[in-house]
Amino acid sequence: MNYFQYSKKFTLKFMFYSLMNIKNMRKQILNVLLFLIISSPLLANRDIPNRKKNSKTSKQKTIYTCEYEQKMAQQGLVNIKQIDPTILVELKYSSTDNFVGKDVYGCITNCFMQKRPANMLKEANELLQQEHPNYRLLVYDGGRPLSIQKILWNTLSQYSIREREKYVSNPAKGSIHNYGSAVDLTIATTDGKPLDMGTKYDYFGELAYPTKEAYFLVKKKLSSKQIANRQLLR
Repeated sequence: MNYFQYSKKFTLKFMFYSLMNIKNMRKQILNVLLFLIISSPLLANRDIPNRKKNSKTSKQKTIYTCEYEQKMAQQGLVNIKQIDPTILVELKYSSTDNFVGKDVYGCITNCFMQKRPANMLKEANELLQQEHPNYRLLVYDGGRPLSIQKILWNTLSQYSIREREKYVSNPAKGSIHNYGSAVDLTIATTDGKPLDMGTKYDYFGELAYPTKEAYFLVKKKLSSKQIANRQLLR
């Protein structure tokens, strides 16, 4: 056997043993990984001395008994009271105090909104409290199902479509309320008493127009205090 043949044979043997070693190493690594995967949940649940246990492992989702509310929550809308508990909520369409004159919301009693505008509302409420500690935002309406939008729209059937769209969004086009991105609100004291804005909720007349305030102030149909309250809200 010449040097070349011996060298070749030695090289092949070395390669064979190297491959075997690599295979064994891979097998050992896989065994270690398998052990870690199986044992990690068990180790995580072991009692460790002097270590505080966190009983709240995940955020509990609220289950709403109202079908409309549950659907809005499932679509990613948030309950404004969970974003800021100090915001007051009195949904007018869950009462008879609205232009329809009846409760059209039924079981809906919570205000739902998209998360971003809900956080903006929270910031506005915090700014209000910084300047006026005894005041809070009072929400009258927020996210609204499209089926209820149709009820509101059909209530004003005595008006033309163009005139109707001044007061209620056409359900064929959709309202920002239907997407949870609009809110109707006012300012109230901490005990829930709304500030006097000169008109009631859902008032469609010119007395509610900001552009007419100076005119109605002269006519003494609005007071300077009522206008000041409006300006604070704006």
